[in-house]
Amino acid sequence: MFAILAGLLHVLIFILESFRWTDPNTMKTFSIQSPQEAQATKEMAYNQGFYNLFLGLMALGGAMLVFAGQHAVGATLMAAGTASMALAALVLFTGSPDKRGAAIKQFLLPAITLVCLLVSVVL
Repeated sequence: MFAILAGLLHVLIFILESFRWTDPNTMKTFSIQSPQEAQATKEMAYNQGFYNLFLGLMALGGAMLVFAGQHAVGATLMAAGTASMALAALVLFTGSPDKRGAAIKQFLLPAITLVCLLVSVVL
């Protein structure tokens, strides 16, 4: 369940970064100070949005495979996707102090997923 939520969050981030980057609400969400800054970073955000989409699809696809009975492949995809999400959130946390709140939000669901996957392997 947490992998699905993490995946959906990253699909939402994809939409915001790739298609709504210059929208005032998106600019506020990402602490963008001006329309000029949004325009100057639009190409980078578009690319970054697709990274988020691919991570989200890995987590979602992995969860679907687990539900379909393909536990090893599904768990592997979920682990790869959510580990990448969690590590990216740590990079954001350490590299951008003004975005630590967003980093924590991006970290929690993938981290919980990884803990649940670890527990499921141990048990």
